[in-house]
Formats: sequence, structure tokens, C-alpha cells
Amino acid sequence: MGRWGALVLLLNVLAESLIVVTGGVVRLTGSGLGCPTWPECVPGSYTPVVVQEEGFHKWIEFGNRTLTGLVGLVALACLVVVWRNRRRDLLPYVGAVIGGILAQAVIGGVTVHLDLHPGIVMTHFLVSVLLVTASAVLWRRGLEPAGPRRVAVRREVRGAAWLSAAVLYAVVVVGTVVTGSGPHSGDADEPARFGLDPQSVSWLHADLVMAYTGLLVGLVVALRATAAPALARRASVHLLLVTLAQAVVGYTQYFTDLPWVLVAVHMAGACALVVFQVRLLCALTVPRGADVPGAPGAPAPAAPQVATA
Repeated sequence: MGRWGALVLLLNVLAESLIVVTGGVVRLTGSGLGCPTWPECVPGSYTPVVVQEEGFHKWIEFGNRTLTGLVGLVALACLVVVWRNRRRDLLPYVGAVIGGILAQAVIGGVTVHLDLHPGIVMTHFLVSVLLVTASAVLWRRGLEPAGPRRVAVRREVRGAAWLSAAVLYAVVVVGTVVTGSGPHSGDADEPARFGLDPQSVSWLHADLVMAYTGLLVGLVVALRATAAPALARRASVHLLLVTLAQAVVGYTQYFTDLPWVLVAVHMAGACALVVFQVRLLCALTVPRGADVPGAPGAPAPAAPQVATA
């Protein structure tokens, strides 16, 4: 892939994560209807105008819309990198990213026309999480040689890793329900919410986080106790550390009445968790023929030679 190609793929991950955070800032500052129409900002203009009543909110919303164009250009740069390096195995991930960006533009417009209904806002965020996922897979696989791969850990360990990923996405989904039930709905004047009890949903979210953390602790131990690749062992530790940091931010924001800055940091942490989870899953396989002693499919050690007289 080369250094510059890998850098472009990493930049795509960062761009997709950044637009999640800026989209969160739009909602957290009550700027969701800063541009009250779509695709124009106001009728007759694609950019904010002086006479708008939305004040600074229009610039926050317009800035997030503008960033979508930049994210699209980075995704196209990824397509060029993949094509020039003849990595056709990566084309599905590039296609998913580009298609997802186009879909997000449409979903964003629907969000505005539905006056920030929490269900469509939730969908908008979850599609962004899927884009971060696809971008992270594209980046990690781009760092590896093309060709067939084999599982390099025990079947039970791999199953636990995929279970942890499923629980993580459950954590993210419930987290969006928490947000849709709380004070940060996106509109400063007429907040729209699910109508659920924020405390009960927050407890469910916390319970899932604890289950996820417990799974990760078990994975760290299992990967170290078995013949797992060093990269997989490191990836599990790094994921656990990011999870603990994210938990600290989550509990802090809960007990400090959800200051919007901490909520934005929490959203950035969610993107980091997805990226590190993908990194762990990718590290569970190695190129076919790679020698990982004791791992499934690894070449058997050579029998000791006995000297003869």
C-alpha cells in the first residue's frame, strides 16, 4: 500500500470520526435547525444569510454540512489509492464508505424536514458509526498484504471477540436512545424526545457497558493464555484501556448533568471504541502461511533431529 496510501486511509477514518463529533456539536448546541431547510440553508440560498433568525446556530449547522464535502473528497482519494494499488479486495469497503456518505446526505435532509425527530436523528448517528466501522476495516486491511487469511486464535477466543463487538454496538444503540430521551435533542426552541425515562435507559446503557468491559477483561486474559499473535494481545489491551477511559467520561457526564462538552468527548470516544474494536477483530487473522506457533492452522514444529553414529 505504501506510506502515503496508508496515510490517506487513516485520514478517512479520522474524517469520518470528526464529522460524527461535529454532528454531535450541532445537536448539543441546539443548532440542528440552524439551516431550516435542505439542501438549501434557507429558501433561495445554499449559505446562511444575514437576516436569518437562527443567529450563530446557522454557522454551526452550515459548517457541519460543508464538512460533508470534505469527507466525500477524502473517500474519493481512498478509491484512487485502492485502485492504483490494485487492491480489489478493498473495493467493497470503499464502496460502502462512498455510498454511506451519499446516504447520510439524504438522511440529513430528512432529519431537517422532520424537525429533528429523535428516531431519524438516531438513524443518522448509527449510519455514521457504520461508516466509521467500514473506514476502520479499510484502513486496517490496507496495512496488510492482499490474499487469503487464516484465523490465528482459538475458536472460542474468536467467538468471544465477535460477541464483544455485538455488545459494543448494543451499547452504542442504547446510548443513542439515552441521548434521544435527554436534554440534547438538537433544537434549542422545541426539543423532540422519545419520551422514555432517561434514568432507566441510562442504567441499561451502563449495564451493557459493564458486560462489555467484563468480556474485554476475559479476552485480554484468554489471548495472553493462548498462542495468540502479539498484535492481537496488544489490540485487546488498548481496547480495554479506551473502554475504561470512555466509562470514566460517561459516568462523569451523568453525574454532572450532561454538560455538552463532555457529551461531545463521549461521542468521540464511541468512535475510538469502534476503531479499536475493528483493530482487534482484524488482528485475529494473519496471512495464510504466516508462522504463529501453536495457532490454528500454523505449521507443525519440526521434529528434533537425532544424531546417529
